[in-house]
Amino acid sequence: MPGARSPSVTLAPADLDGRVAVVTGGTSGIGRAAARRLAELGATVVVTGRDPARGEAVAAELAGDAAFLRADFADLGAVRSLAAEVERRYDRLDLLLNNAGTSQAQRRLTGAGYEYTFAVNHLAHFLLTHRLADRLAESAPARVVTVASTIHTRGDLDLDAVAAESEPDYDALSAYARSKLANVLFAYELAARLGDTGVTATAVHPGFVPGSRIWRHASLPVRVAVRCADLLPFVGTDATTAGRRVAAVAASPDVADVTGQYFEGVDPAQPSPAALDEDQRARLWEWSAAAVDVDPELPLA
Repeated sequence: MPGARSPSVTLAPADLDGRVAVVTGGTSGIGRAAARRLAELGATVVVTGRDPARGEAVAAELAGDAAFLRADFADLGAVRSLAAEVERRYDRLDLLLNNAGTSQAQRRLTGAGYEYTFAVNHLAHFLLTHRLADRLAESAPARVVTVASTIHTRGDLDLDAVAAESEPDYDALSAYARSKLANVLFAYELAARLGDTGVTATAVHPGFVPGSRIWRHASLPVRVAVRCADLLPFVGTDATTAGRRVAAVAASPDVADVTGQYFEGVDPAQPSPAALDEDQRARLWEWSAAAVDVDPELPLA
């Protein structure tokens, strides 16, 4: 049941032979490490990203029949095309790992007119999941795992600011926290809407990873602070460890039936009160559906 407490996840191997997994933002950092682990466990892994050279190189290094599909998550049209291509190539989808993310130092808008960090981190994944929901349900048991962050506890869901032409008090860290709160809200609401389809939805904070490329567009002070943290021992975690944690939540039989749960690393945790607000969950869902021009109802057979 959504919100039911789960056990901690072990890192013991799972058998993913014959399973298909899509990992967004799988060409570097946490996504790349998670993709590598899922491939080692036998999954056919599809990684997405913007850089074809990097993507093809990652696909080539993965075990099994891996593939790269290019998609710019700031472009909703590209996300729709990605979903269509996944459905065209694969007759099943067992795991959707919503991992792609960004943090923008300066406020900018996507072509659709939404704040860039929020659009990439949340709206693109909302649209991709919505478009692939039927394939996931057909393949059940299946899982949707969304990479979140403990920084969601600092976030507020100001959707007017997301759609505004300008945001005078824009702060990169606050914008990132807002998008991460949306990730957790989305995971909980998705779990509720999926019901008894056999598709589970969870969110996971894999740990603070100073070496992640997600910080490359952050403000100079943030980049300097993150770089210093990366040089210090015992501060944060490395991308490989974080990726294996995400893969464990995505693949472990320990949590095969767990849905509507937030994890910190491999341990179940309590998200912020805002993330558990059912009215706020529903409001975000309806707003997101309108923003990406889909029916709020999931397309489930």
